[in-house]
Amino acid sequence: MQQIEEQGRGEASIAMPASFPGAPSTSKWFALYTTSRHEKRVAEHLGQREIECYLPLYRCARKWSDGSRVTLDLPLFPGYLFIHIRRDERSDVLAVPGALAVVGGTGGEPASLPDTTINALRTGLKERQVQPHPFVAAGQRVRIRCGALAGLEGIVVRNKNGFRVVMTLEHIMQSYAVEVDLEDLEVVTPGDLSLARTSGSEFSRFAAR
Repeated sequence: MQQIEEQGRGEASIAMPASFPGAPSTSKWFALYTTSRHEKRVAEHLGQREIECYLPLYRCARKWSDGSRVTLDLPLFPGYLFIHIRRDERSDVLAVPGALAVVGGTGGEPASLPDTTINALRTGLKERQVQPHPFVAAGQRVRIRCGALAGLEGIVVRNKNGFRVVMTLEHIMQSYAVEVDLEDLEVVTPGDLSLARTSGSEFSRFAAR
C-alpha cells in the first residue's frame, strides 16, 4: 500500500512507491496524466493494485476564511504522477479511476523517463524546500554542484529570502523551484553569480524574476 512519508523539517512529503512483486527489469518510469485534484486518489488506487507509483508532494501553509491555518501536502506537479510499469501494462493503469493517459512521445507511444530523474526527485525533495513555479524561459542557467540534486540544471531566480533554481521537467512541461545557496551553484551560461552576494539589482540582469 502506498504511504506518505512526512519530512522532519516540514518542507515536503513524498509518496513512496508501492510494492510491485515480480516486476521485470523492463519496467520503466512514465508520467501519468490524471483528473484534476485526484492525484492522491489515483495513487491510492494504483497502490491497491500493486502498481508502483510515485507522487511528489510539497508542503503548503493555507489560511481559511475563518482565520484558521492549516498545512497541506499538495502535488508538486498538478495533474501528474509517475508509474513504474512495462509498456504492455498501460491498459491496467488506465483502468484505474481518474487515470486519463500515459504521457506519450513521438508517434503516440508512451515516453519513458530516466530512472535518474525519479531518483533525483525522491532524494532531492527530502533535502531541500521546493514548490511549483511558473515556467521560466530566460535567465542565467546554473548547475547544482552538490547534494541529491547534483548535476541538475535550471534557471536561477531571486526572491525575498534568497535564491531558487527553477527546473523544468520537459516531459510534462511542469516546473518547480528549489531553494539553494549560491555556493552550491556553478554557472552554465555567461554571467557571474558573485554579483548576487553584493548587489541584488546587478544580479537581476541575469536572474528572471
